[in-house]
Amino acid sequence: MGKPSLDKDLKKVGHLEKATGSLAQSLAAPGLLAVFMAGSIVTASLALGDSSHTLLVVFAAVVAAYMALNVGANDVANNMGPAVGSRVLSMAGAIAIAAIAETAGAILAGGDVVNTVAKDLIVKDHGLATDSFIMVMMAALLAAGMWLHLATFLGAPVSTTHSIVGAVLGSGAMAAGVEAVNWAVIGKIAVSWVISPVCGGLIAAFLLGSVKWLVIFRDDRIMAAKRWVPILVALMAGVFSMYMASKGLSRIWKPDAITVLAFGVAFFVLGYAVSRPLVVRRATVIANTRKDVAGCFNVPLIFAVGLLSFAHGANDVANAVGPLAAIVSVAQTEAGVEAQVALPMWVLAIGALGISLGLTLFGPRLIRTVGEKITKMDPIRAYCVALSAAITVLVASAMGLPVSSTHVAIGAVFGVGYLREILTNKGVPNLAVKPRSVFLKPSHLNGTPEEAILNYAKREKRRLVRRQYVFGIAAAWVVTVPAAALLAAALYASMRWVTG
Repeated sequence: MGKPSLDKDLKKVGHLEKATGSLAQSLAAPGLLAVFMAGSIVTASLALGDSSHTLLVVFAAVVAAYMALNVGANDVANNMGPAVGSRVLSMAGAIAIAAIAETAGAILAGGDVVNTVAKDLIVKDHGLATDSFIMVMMAALLAAGMWLHLATFLGAPVSTTHSIVGAVLGSGAMAAGVEAVNWAVIGKIAVSWVISPVCGGLIAAFLLGSVKWLVIFRDDRIMAAKRWVPILVALMAGVFSMYMASKGLSRIWKPDAITVLAFGVAFFVLGYAVSRPLVVRRATVIANTRKDVAGCFNVPLIFAVGLLSFAHGANDVANAVGPLAAIVSVAQTEAGVEAQVALPMWVLAIGALGISLGLTLFGPRLIRTVGEKITKMDPIRAYCVALSAAITVLVASAMGLPVSSTHVAIGAVFGVGYLREILTNKGVPNLAVKPRSVFLKPSHLNGTPEEAILNYAKREKRRLVRRQYVFGIAAAWVVTVPAAALLAAALYASMRWVTG
């Protein structure tokens, strides 16, 4: 009788341990968020000290932290989705790589685009007092964060750049009229929103087409992979080194264009020299199949998504802390937005840590949407998407232009998917199965009428990109700017009403 009783007691203990573990997991996220928000408050308080605007800056820091969390939850999915969808990285591995690379990109290379968002969207002679300008930026941050929060909850990968730019536009127009908005800069950014997904898609399609014709469509895929995969890895190394030389280390070193180009060439050669023996070694143990050859892209893909996350951190940290940087600048100098916006390390740190934490806690859902639901991924397609998006975003960041990484990455995914459709549907329908006779009698190619119907159905045009995501994402992009603008305008009006 004692044994059954002991078993029951042990079972109860097991249930208790499981319940305790579940409770600990459920409390972990709120606990981390509380620590992050408290840290942002303390950091902002210490940075401003005894200033008449300290309270406003502290509140702005909390709102910026909230915005950064939502940037991580929504936008970083575009970077990690292809790698997770192709099963090259697990969800945990992707999040770990992204968190490290995003933080490094934001801290090392987040300067230029922060300045664009912080001080270039509102014209210099807007006539706003310091308090009013701070409220404009706070309303913009809060509106953008709220919109991203809603979009993430609904599973929609919207643009964080759209959100913050639209929000600044709305709150600035409400504060000082539409003439306060720098429409020339807005127009430049809007053009980039159209160009960036097109460029991302075209570059990704070009890369995928090149890999197919140079490697996959060859009779001896292994020999082709040994020749061309190291070149693709070298290309990635060269692009990354040029960006680091020109922008990533700009705070301590500013080389000229010739030096930057020399770095690109040097790292291209180094990347080829390092990757070539590794690819040759792998080629000795794989079969001449598409799947095995695609495995040669696994390691380059990991480096590519790391590069893309670094670029995203450099580019999109502005969406979280650009307005905060402007608030800190006017609060410290009382000079208004005309002053050069300083970039304190603690401001960039809030953005970097917030993005990484938001990705870790809330990013997996949208990672799966981007990586699995738009089109099917494998290591080759995912690598082309990641490298294409990285090149586009890095160039934009070097130009100080806050392009939407969502547009770039999603455009690259669609570019890969549509190229697959074109290649798959080439020559469809199959003339070997006559549509007009398929229902009449079996031909020598088909044993039964049912088999004839099945064979013909297999050769109908295939859609390898889910159209509902095309229209849904496009609609979200169109709605984001006006929605964020209206919400920011309403929040600014509410702030003015509360403060009298």
